[in-house]
Amino acid sequence: MPAFSTLVGALLGAASLVASAAVPFGQPFEDVKTKRQSTNATSSSDLKIDLGYEIYEGYTNQTTGINIWKGVRFAAPPIGSLRWQAPQVPAENRSQTIQATTFAPQCPQSSFNAYGRTTASMLSTEDCLFLNVYAPPNATNLPVLVWIHGGGYGLGNGQQDMQAIIETNNDSFIAVAIQYRLGAFGFLSSDEVSRFGSVNAGILDQTFALQWVQSYISSFGGDPRSVTISGESAGGGAVMLQTMAYGGTLGTSLFKNAIAASPYLPMQYGYKDWVPSQSYYAFAGLAHCMPNTPYGSSSRTIFECLINQDTETLQYASFNVSTSGTFGTWGFLPVTDGVFIQDVPSQQLLEKKVNGQNLLVGNNANEGPLFTPQDINTEDDLVAWLELTFPLFSNDDISRILRYYPSSNATDSPAAVDFATLGTTGPTALNVSSVATGQQQRANNIYAETTFVCPSYWMAEAFTGPERSSYKYQYSVPAAQHGADVSGYFGPAAPTQGSAFEAAFMSIWGQFVTNSNPSIPANVAGQGGLAATEFPRFNVWNPVQVNLNQTGGQEVSQNIVQGVNATVYVGPGLENAFEVVDAYAWEGGRGQRCDFWRAVAGIVPE
Repeated sequence: MPAFSTLVGALLGAASLVASAAVPFGQPFEDVKTKRQSTNATSSSDLKIDLGYEIYEGYTNQTTGINIWKGVRFAAPPIGSLRWQAPQVPAENRSQTIQATTFAPQCPQSSFNAYGRTTASMLSTEDCLFLNVYAPPNATNLPVLVWIHGGGYGLGNGQQDMQAIIETNNDSFIAVAIQYRLGAFGFLSSDEVSRFGSVNAGILDQTFALQWVQSYISSFGGDPRSVTISGESAGGGAVMLQTMAYGGTLGTSLFKNAIAASPYLPMQYGYKDWVPSQSYYAFAGLAHCMPNTPYGSSSRTIFECLINQDTETLQYASFNVSTSGTFGTWGFLPVTDGVFIQDVPSQQLLEKKVNGQNLLVGNNANEGPLFTPQDINTEDDLVAWLELTFPLFSNDDISRILRYYPSSNATDSPAAVDFATLGTTGPTALNVSSVATGQQQRANNIYAETTFVCPSYWMAEAFTGPERSSYKYQYSVPAAQHGADVSGYFGPAAPTQGSAFEAAFMSIWGQFVTNSNPSIPANVAGQGGLAATEFPRFNVWNPVQVNLNQTGGQEVSQNIVQGVNATVYVGPGLENAFEVVDAYAWEGGRGQRCDFWRAVAGIVPE
């Protein structure tokens, strides 16, 4: 297995990066290779790992038997002159063994403008580029699952517990959960940032962590040739961007498989477009770095001032910019930079320019309510929301949206009843769900499809062909709101998820990690889950998906978002109800609507 520094150079060469200003990674330490120890554990303790630059000693969870290493550094602290620079190889620090028993600090958080947003939580350090490793006992050459957390590229951390999914899959793989820079620290973008630093720094952190896996996971018993990257929401969006990295020229050098759950795709602007540039200047103003303003600096460039500003001031600035946008938006997001991210996903995925070989991709039935204001009662309300959400749309464009998302008089009445749709017959998600009806549901569904659902379709299509395979599912357990699926494959199961469902969902993910195919054994699927025993491949000519749902249980009411309740079902009595369905015809022609959103990428850059 090549050393970390060797991999960095090889990948850069594969990407044909000819201008030093465009190189996304810093110069690696050339002596990492010579100082790296054997791929086996290197002391009397089987849990002591010498990485060449640092030595870590993990511990064993006596209940699960899983060996765990928490807080393993994979990059140098991105502080001081390394702010907004590509990640760097860690410096040597081998004077003592680090006890890897506690999580490292999470990256500075930056919330968004919507229900349930957090308050500003100031952290003491930007030094947060760490990962956590979970390995079964006596692990040897096992497949590897890498988890990239979600949170809109502004929230979250790498502290997801990976033990349950490993246990459920008979200790058949290793898991790694990573962290990356968030908010303005990871996604500040403008012409100036591009000239003096790196845009998409948070995405580059993820890639750097994947390179770390290639160099070092064998020391923990993992097989670097059998890596599956995974994520949900922004983590799923990050997986999508990693499959697109460098125009899809990396092949399987960093990962073989990809799992994208509810892949988040906000509008993806060019790195120096008006929107990211305005966020940059707003951030600089709040950080007291705009020239000729109160508290501003006139003797240095904006970027130089930001590099020298204190962490707390920058954290508040990042938080306040992000929470001041329109409802459901984040202030700092990935951009098209022309090198790492070369095009908007809807267009590059259409050309099937992707890294990796096999894909498992899914979306939830009700992705939209958390990010959509829940006070849209009339079509005038809907149009006003559309005009705010899609500012480049003309009146004719708005009319086209209304035509693709028609209203049903049956669900426009205030007395209309919320209920989960069947997907194939009867009312569809266009006008009714377990969360909303009428104009509100139209808005919820429009947001869901443009931001989470259609990206899953585009990814599924991109991985079709003779040399790749694609599998698609929908999580439909009521209320199936955004994020509700995570407890299904990582546990502990939510009250709405029966034990049989959790076992099946964890096994679907696990089988894909180990066999590149999500088909599960019949004894795990149960009678109602047999559709997943021969999980069908998604093809453009046969665009099928497995609908993951349940029957039975006790009906209760559950709060979904602020002031909005939905009918859900809890155990006992819950049983699996999986079925194979036509994804293109699903929910009144969802595939056709995704084709429409792809066609308007010029004014909705997705």
